[in-house]
Parts: sequence; structure tokens; C-alpha cells
Amino acid sequence: MTTRSSPETDVAEFAGQLFFRLWRVSHDRTSEALETVGLTPPLFALLNVLGAREGAIQQELGRAMGIDPSTMVALIDQLESAGLAQRRTHPRDRRAREVPITQKGRRTLERARALATQVENDVLRGLSATERHRLLTLLRRALTAAPAQPLWRAEEEQHLQGEVRSD
Repeated sequence: MTTRSSPETDVAEFAGQLFFRLWRVSHDRTSEALETVGLTPPLFALLNVLGAREGAIQQELGRAMGIDPSTMVALIDQLESAGLAQRRTHPRDRRAREVPITQKGRRTLERARALATQVENDVLRGLSATERHRLLTLLRRALTAAPAQPLWRAEEEQHLQGEVRSD
């Protein structure tokens, strides 16, 4: 069953409720689109960061993305086994592991970004390009100022999937 917002619900909703509802439609559609290129939203997020940060160090990735170390290891394992990224010893610190994206990873990332953009355009079609840019700016500012939160774990994704599907 599909639901739409009505003027009556606008009065009763808080930002968190609206974030969740928008996240839900975006996440579900993005998941379906990314599945066509063999990715999940967490794998896409990591691959996207790897594509932007040449020579990223594994431990720094986890902190920057808010992902706990064991979950980060599992995500990198998945990217590595798919041939999208590879671990190697950092040239200046033998204790650190560098995680560069592969050529196959770059091609997959390009397709995944196009798919995610299509979904975002559909989900945010009620906003102009200027409004979308402003929304992203405001969300980044709000996230920066938000209270600290625990690192993300893979179990959260599974828990949320169960919640979403039980609605």
C-alpha cells in the first residue's frame, strides 16, 4: 500500500519522522537499483568514499564514515572479493592498510552513482535544484552539530530492514 502526505499529517509530524519516511522510500528504491550492479547501500557508500579518497587508510575510513571496525572489515572484504577494491600495506606505514579502488570498482561506482542520482531525482522531484542543494547543505550542518552517536554496525541495517518490511 502506498501512502502520500496530506495537510493533516503535516501538523503532527516532527523532523525525525519526516527524515525516516524520506529515508525509507529513498533507501528501498536505492537498494533495488544498486542490486542491479551487485551493491548494497553500505557497499555503495564505502565505494563512493574510496572513489573520492585515493589511498584511503582502512582505520581512517571507519572513523570518517562512522562505521565500527569489524563492520568496516566485512564491507572491505566484500568489495575486495568482488574485485572492486583491494587492501595493501601503506607505503609509509607498514601497520596501516591502504584500500584503493580498482578499475572495475571505478566502472561499478560510475554506474551506481548514475542509479543513485536517478533515484534521488525521483524521490526529491518536488524540489528545485536550488532547494536540493540547500537541503544537502542544511542536512550536513545539522549532522555536524548533532549529538555524537555510536558507530554504525551491520546489524542495524538488518534490524531496519525488518522494521521497514513489517510496516
